[in-house]
Amino acid sequence: MNETLVTRHLLIHGRVQGVYYRHSMRQHALKLGIAGWVRNRFDGTVEAMVHGESGAVAAIIDWAWQGPNLAKVTDVQVEEAQGEFDGFGTLPDA
Repeated sequence: MNETLVTRHLLIHGRVQGVYYRHSMRQHALKLGIAGWVRNRFDGTVEAMVHGESGAVAAIIDWAWQGPNLAKVTDVQVEEAQGEFDGFGTLPDA
């Protein structure tokens, strides 16, 4: 069964830098077959763009609310986005 491909922009708030959030998200995204990117922002948030089957994107959004063990996520803002991506990478801070 083919699911619809979707793209979402995420902005994750809380204690999400210095806790291996980006690395953990990349590993989880690759397991789910999600493409896109993740990066730290200078304002202390983590930003991500995720693209894949709707069920997998929903799963990574659910994961984003937890993050790795040391993270303390207080909010995840999700917006519809455009774009297609190849692989899942970590971008420089912005």
